[in-house]
Amino acid sequence: MKKLNLILFLASFSLLFQSCNDNNDDFDLPVSTGETTVYDLGTKDVSGISGKATFVENTDASVTIVLDIDGTPAGGMHPAHIHLNSALEGGDIALTLNAVNGDNGKSVTTFSTLNDGTSINYSQLLNFDGYINVHLSADELGTIVAQGDIGQNALTGESKTYDLGEKDVAGISGNVTFSKRANGETLATLMIDGTPAGGIHPAHIHANTAAESGAILFSFTPVNGDTGMSVTNINAFDDGSPFMYSDIEGLDAYVNVHLSANALGTIVSQGDIGQNDLTGTTKTYDLGEKDVTGISGDVIFSERVNGEALATLMIDGTPAGGMHPAHIHANTAAESGAILYTFTPVNGDTGMSVSNVATFDDGSAFMFSDIEGLDAYVNVHLSANALGTIVSQGDIGQNDLTGTTKTYDLGEKDIAGISGDVIFSERVNGEALATLMIDGTPAGGMHPAHIHANTAAESGAILYTFTPVNGDTGMSVSNVAAFDDGSAFMFSDIEGLDAYINVHLSATALGTIVSQGDIGQNDLSGESKAYVLAEKDVPGISGTATFYKRVNNTALAVLNIQNTPAGGMHPAHIHENDAATGGAIAFTFNVVNGDTGMSNTQVETLDDNTAITYDDILSFDGYINVHLSATQLGTIVAQGNIGSNE
Repeated sequence: MKKLNLILFLASFSLLFQSCNDNNDDFDLPVSTGETTVYDLGTKDVSGISGKATFVENTDASVTIVLDIDGTPAGGMHPAHIHLNSALEGGDIALTLNAVNGDNGKSVTTFSTLNDGTSINYSQLLNFDGYINVHLSADELGTIVAQGDIGQNALTGESKTYDLGEKDVAGISGNVTFSKRANGETLATLMIDGTPAGGIHPAHIHANTAAESGAILFSFTPVNGDTGMSVTNINAFDDGSPFMYSDIEGLDAYVNVHLSANALGTIVSQGDIGQNDLTGTTKTYDLGEKDVTGISGDVIFSERVNGEALATLMIDGTPAGGMHPAHIHANTAAESGAILYTFTPVNGDTGMSVSNVATFDDGSAFMFSDIEGLDAYVNVHLSANALGTIVSQGDIGQNDLTGTTKTYDLGEKDIAGISGDVIFSERVNGEALATLMIDGTPAGGMHPAHIHANTAAESGAILYTFTPVNGDTGMSVSNVAAFDDGSAFMFSDIEGLDAYINVHLSATALGTIVSQGDIGQNDLSGESKAYVLAEKDVPGISGTATFYKRVNNTALAVLNIQNTPAGGMHPAHIHENDAATGGAIAFTFNVVNGDTGMSNTQVETLDDNTAITYDDILSFDGYINVHLSATQLGTIVAQGNIGSNE
């Protein structure tokens, strides 16, 4: 159908052929073979004028070119030519086409030779090294209203675009588009926004990544500051070696756009291209405050097409003028380890560092795909002369935190005013970061801390040793992966752990516990039941018995007895039946300390080893007696019904 319409269109212009073809007064309308090729003619010096050129193969070996231009001013006649070379390069006229009629935007020309008499056919024209210009008028040939490459210079429609971001001058950025020509060469178009009017901005392709820098490989036509544009034909590097469109995706290179020829050191826009282009896949890790408050940030690893990575550190709060060394270290930050990789130092003025990641410092491969599995952390240091001062730090790779945490309270114990909590944070690899935060620790002290077996009320052996708590900060960070005996100890084990934590006064005063708390299955659920223990045989002594439900449905029993005589130890029991009836001892509490009036006891079995849960206690047929002493059990200082007898 399209071929038929084209033949009818050509027939409608038969009179125009006869009037325009001075070489053949007896012109007969050529017959099309049905083969056509269309080339776009884009806007050039006059906005709003563009169109297309249709090449038609005829049966007599001639060629008809139909120009169809939109936006031409009425009444005008617009000269048109085929020129040698690409439009970017420019060249002499090879063939003069009939002028475009401004009233209808049409021009039809049939030919079989170029202006110099050289024969040319349809297939040769499709491989011709040329372009078409349509001019404003015969008197204004310098004004080109439409233009387009043809033949081997035509664009195939295949292209590759790379971002060119801001660099040394804020507000200037853009992109570079490489468009494939039919002959395999490339049209390179730079479009830069924010360039200052009147400026001319040199631009180049450099070897390596922008993070590494490298020598100039190819020089673009400079970017025009008024338009932000640069167009360049690419078929060879600056050294003359071939450089075709097919080479671009594999190119180990980046593009720089400079402020001016006199200020090449100022790069206004920059971006990686080819195999160094970014895929859009990234991995970001937090870098928190460490030894200097107010300095923190993150590190972003961005995947490249070639599998390497662009590492970008963005650190807030760095002091102006400083240069801050930064490294990837082995292990977790809590454990510390050797340097694996050295970043470009962080610039204190900008807080930025960009590095290409392809190998570790020892030369072994280190690709983007390795990052998530890396057993490592990042340190950013104050300066090359103060490496011991870490301004920002964070775990990465398999040591990154998932965001899942479990927190347990660590209450006061032997020294009033010292308490805190322990936070277990899950890592990607299933291990845990354990952070103890203890308030009220004396300055200068170091406080050993451990996980013990059983409940705090029962006590038990040490299962795990934390890094000691620093008295100046009240902090301790430890990696949890194994118990002290080497058996596995992961984040998933914590909630089921039958254990408690002790924080001690010092390594030489382990008997003094400054903070303590049950964890895991022994943690308190928040549910409790209190019973009144009234005066009995000794006036003025009374209190309460509170049962706290644990996660595992056992109970912590806390007896709080007022006015017990100092220095005494007061046995206490749960008896069967109600107090009025009396009954045998069912459960023995830890004795009440007369100095504090306190007793803490784990309740999970009766004295005969019968299991008893928190829920069982609430319905138990019993009562509590607190005695004056082990030798005066007949003297009951406090008593109260519990369970079903309340």
